[in-house]
Amino acid sequence: MTDDAYEAMFAALCNELGFCLHDKAQKRVIAALPDGLDAATKVAFAAAGVDYLAALGDLRRSVRDCIRTNLPDAG
Repeated sequence: MTDDAYEAMFAALCNELGFCLHDKAQKRVIAALPDGLDAATKVAFAAAGVDYLAALGDLRRSVRDCIRTNLPDAG
């Protein structure tokens, strides 16, 4: 299981946007966070099997905003 601090973020990605990531994928997203929100967003898309470049801008923005809003200590 991934770090409990990120549980709310991954729950929101799954429940709100349908990006339900398995533990290994969640760890990849967490590992990408130090590289920025855009990097973490691209990893989330890849892990979910969604083509980042072909996705609508609204979906990319929604995933990025969901990650940003639900980060531990976001606020």
